[in-house]
Amino acid sequence: MSKLFLVPTPIGNLNDITLRALETLKEVDFILAEDTRQTLKLLKHFSIEKRLVAHHQHNEHKTSERIIDSLKNGETIALVSDAGTPAISDPGFLLTRECIKNNIEVECLPGATAFVPALVNSGFPCDKFVFEGFLPHKKGRQTRLNFLKEETRTIIFYESTHRLLKTLNQFAEFFGEDRLVSVSRELTKMHEETVRGTTKEVIEYYNNNVIKGEIVIVLHGAEK
Repeated sequence: MSKLFLVPTPIGNLNDITLRALETLKEVDFILAEDTRQTLKLLKHFSIEKRLVAHHQHNEHKTSERIIDSLKNGETIALVSDAGTPAISDPGFLLTRECIKNNIEVECLPGATAFVPALVNSGFPCDKFVFEGFLPHKKGRQTRLNFLKEETRTIIFYESTHRLLKTLNQFAEFFGEDRLVSVSRELTKMHEETVRGTTKEVIEYYNNNVIKGEIVIVLHGAEK
């Protein structure tokens, strides 16, 4: 039976992959990969030989129709991103939507995603939270920050190393220097680190320390 499997992959430590994910990757007809080179490393580590097809933000609009045809012809396909769960700030949403439109079954396996451990590590309320992903780089950025100023729930952002200080300084500007923030980087890897404090304190820390790795920022909500 044709089916699209969304398969989470480790965000760092390869031992975090699930047995079910490995079984699925072995059994499908082929794998859609955000970066085939990155996925090939994962497959080689677990001795899996499978055809890889590139499916990323630059070609997903063009390739989706061809993938739907393959699924209609009875093939089973796995979709993976470079790390974490597909469609969470990575390709996956468009293809999932097309599958649903065409009555093709979609199954998302449980597994790794970076924002969950970062949220829990922060020590901030986890019962209600907002996932913002990456802020707009230019257009709409300040509008979005203004919109979030009064948000009382914990807010989660993804950020790159070279924009971290810019983002933290904007947090201090829009949310105040005393707003609590937690920055997690290199989650599950050897140099994993979480820095907690006020925006002012965390800015000071990163002004004096090297910034490397994948980053998740967790911001405490506004006081009610």
